[in-house]
Amino acid sequence: MGGRMHADEADIDEALVRRLLAAQFPRWAGLPLRRFPSSGTVNAVFRLGDDLAVRLPRVRQGAGDVAREGRWLPLLAPALPIPIPSVLGQGLPGEGFPWPWSVCRWLDGDNPEAGALSGGGEALAADLASFVAALREVEPAGAPGAYRGGPLSRLDEATRAAIGELDGMIDTAAATAAWKEALSAPEWQGGPVWVHADLMPGNLLVRDGRLSGVIDWGTAGAGDPACDLIPAWNLLPPAGREVFRAALGADDATWARGRGRALSMALIQLPYYKDTNPAMAANARHVIREVLGSPR
Repeated sequence: MGGRMHADEADIDEALVRRLLAAQFPRWAGLPLRRFPSSGTVNAVFRLGDDLAVRLPRVRQGAGDVAREGRWLPLLAPALPIPIPSVLGQGLPGEGFPWPWSVCRWLDGDNPEAGALSGGGEALAADLASFVAALREVEPAGAPGAYRGGPLSRLDEATRAAIGELDGMIDTAAATAAWKEALSAPEWQGGPVWVHADLMPGNLLVRDGRLSGVIDWGTAGAGDPACDLIPAWNLLPPAGREVFRAALGADDATWARGRGRALSMALIQLPYYKDTNPAMAANARHVIREVLGSPR
């Protein structure tokens, strides 16, 4: 996707990227460049040659991602069983573009699609659980706070406002009841752990049904482990969901918070992206159906 999704979005095109590369990374400036279609909401992505990707923040919110990824990805990568991006160049504002940007190593794979996983998604669920468990084991001392790592109560106002906007599109009474139930779950009592905090299908790569990469680490940091349970509802079918939960040993409270996190994200995303990002809106509808239809 290359269209605008935000009112304050920067103007980004191939000509701008070529100017930035020529000015700051001339060794890569002559490589083939093409915009990569992506449902990502924070960064525009360009394929650079065969092995590189250029990522530029669409909005100011993503401006800090470059430094965060450059600082932490080299430390996280050796501890993880799945490849993650490596930042090869950290670009500076210039050529009329106001924020930092980056050149990363390209990771091969396709985004998985909810409802189209082979074998009940159980193999992918096991891979995801192994990845999440390994990430949790990384020492969190000094880690930044995860973007979505805090208590669910911080999302209450935005979530209820989104439910109001969705009147007539979803069962708002059921959504409100499910959200209230999530808010009633006990908060995380342990220390913060490393979390990716945005394990959406668009940030996962698969090959032959197995997890081959995890990308877009701009929200990563230390927080409640429940926020990395969201693939249970945004991607995995019931059989895979149970494999994922069992492999991670998620207790009832953590599972409830994870379900609430997935629901809140979907409720907020749907009214915002329903006209500008069909893939994001479709996944939000999927999550809402899965959460409201799953046993609690």
